[in-house]
Amino acid sequence: MRLRNTRPLDISSAHVIVTGGSSGIGLATARLLAARGAKVSLIARGAERLEAAAKEMTKEISTAGTPDPARTRASVAARAADVADRSALTGAIAELEAEQAQPCDILVTSAGLARPGHFLELSDDIFRQMIEVDYFGTLHAVRAVAPGMVERGRGSVVAVSSAAGLLGIFGYSAYGPAKFAVRGLMESVRAELTPRGVHVGVVFPPDVDTPQLAEENRWKPEETRVVGGTIRPLTAEKVAAAIVRGIDRRRFTICPDTGTRALARFGSVLTPLLNREFDRRVRAVQRSTPSA
Repeated sequence: MRLRNTRPLDISSAHVIVTGGSSGIGLATARLLAARGAKVSLIARGAERLEAAAKEMTKEISTAGTPDPARTRASVAARAADVADRSALTGAIAELEAEQAQPCDILVTSAGLARPGHFLELSDDIFRQMIEVDYFGTLHAVRAVAPGMVERGRGSVVAVSSAAGLLGIFGYSAYGPAKFAVRGLMESVRAELTPRGVHVGVVFPPDVDTPQLAEENRWKPEETRVVGGTIRPLTAEKVAAAIVRGIDRRRFTICPDTGTRALARFGSVLTPLLNREFDRRVRAVQRSTPSA
């Protein structure tokens, strides 16, 4: 076994692969890492939006004026693949490593889907889709790059979970368990890979102002909206900044706001209190809508 490597990665010489890299948290994170000089490879399912994101990033790099010398090394590549398709995802990662002439040094798994709804009304297909995209989409990517990182004795793997991976929330009976599974996976992987020199992190963002949230809001039960209260969604850029700090500092638990930070640290104390308050809000909604 290689000796443990606790030194931060040099992002300016790294090859970063980001799943879900065509928009939202993934794209914002890719932009920050490219600004640090990294070679960045984007993976997403929608080829058209992915191509547009890659072109825009390439333009940003080329028109940055007189950048830091490290930034001149930055480059952008992209491949369309469904993260739930293990063969397609593994093939895309291999092609990107070949195109960038460098193995993956940093992996950020941001691809995901959220489909809220009442437990008794959601179809089996929705439950299956959340696990296949959110959990297996993370697992497939990690398993594709981890062997090489362990062999080299360095690397960073960061998976995006959710605040719904810290606490069960009304309306997220399909999405929440998939994000709890991501959390459990990364906790186990951390125990195995950290001694081999590989940094492992998991991110717990609350609602984030992204196209995914707009789609999610189409399906939210009223109880879910009320439980969320009036909390303003974070920007994708704020979450991305927390991810990059987490990579720099080799953090496992990455929380971009004080609320999820408190929940991650004091969950055993806060959860019963939050559940009582959420139950109160749900009962209020259901009393006002007798047909619910």
